[in-house]
Amino acid sequence: MVFWLNIPLANAFMPIQGTDTAGRVDGLYTFLLISSLISFIILIGGMTVFVIKYKRKTDTDKTAYITHNTFLEFLWSFIPFVIMMVIFFWGKSIYEDLRTMPEDGEEIHVVASQWAWQFKYRNGIKQFSKQGVNKENLTGDIEKQIMAVPLNKPVKLIITSTDVIHSFFVPGFRNKQDAVPGRYTTLWFQATQLGDFQVFCTEYCGLDHSNMPATIRVMTPENYQKWLADNKPSESEGAGMSAMAQNGMEIYESKCRSCHSIDGSRVVGPTWKGLFGNQREFEAGAAVPADENYIRESILNPNAKIVKGYPAAMPPYQGQLSDEEIDNIIEYMKTLK
Repeated sequence: MVFWLNIPLANAFMPIQGTDTAGRVDGLYTFLLISSLISFIILIGGMTVFVIKYKRKTDTDKTAYITHNTFLEFLWSFIPFVIMMVIFFWGKSIYEDLRTMPEDGEEIHVVASQWAWQFKYRNGIKQFSKQGVNKENLTGDIEKQIMAVPLNKPVKLIITSTDVIHSFFVPGFRNKQDAVPGRYTTLWFQATQLGDFQVFCTEYCGLDHSNMPATIRVMTPENYQKWLADNKPSESEGAGMSAMAQNGMEIYESKCRSCHSIDGSRVVGPTWKGLFGNQREFEAGAAVPADENYIRESILNPNAKIVKGYPAAMPPYQGQLSDEEIDNIIEYMKTLK
């Protein structure tokens, strides 16, 4: 069940709603404010009335004996319970929507560092926040300081950090996700308004924490495709494969081919064909989906989870592959359906 509450007055105190989810979050927030205000008035107002009405006026006044009322006692417990359940399921509905990643979304890699954001696209484009442009010794071109996304299309962000914990927060979209070193987190949105939206880091990350704003620019689908084509590095895409996947294929050919097949055949290690997104069963008996975090762990510490039916023969690649190379390998795996 989806509840909706959209009061124009609330919009004056909140950032512009850049997604449908933002409207739902504002609806829940408005309900919490109104229900809290009503509860406050009933509780404090009632207490004030009783304090005045039953104030002892003389030393001989006696407190009246009042018996309990079972029906009233039930109501003042049951009504708050119902309100709390409404809030719980309303919030649960929004949370599940925020955490259910789209299967056909535009994927962008977000890498946080002290004190900048980097945005990596599948076709090889790399964008930076303002601090990142300076850090990479790039030009001050404002077009290099944005994350471009299409209007009315799901966008999935795959987020990580190179140093400390950061937090990617877009007030206009009402969503936030920590960037954690050594692992991937995900966040998604579908922008419904054209224009620029501010990104903040909301996890204190050191001296220049306040200098980590970035900009998300929402474009029409036509302008977005033009932007991708205009900013694509030369020879970054070919044979229907993204630049990141192409780089991953080259790493596979040089480092992984002798132990892993891409056609489903069995060799020393599990095949990569159809691996990404499917359940992996282990010798220890557990099972997890082969997502970005599982693949990263399997590359850097392959003995952490031994796939059922295969020997623990893979050496760890910790220190031998960069984070960017691991990202490229994962993108290549996604193409091997």
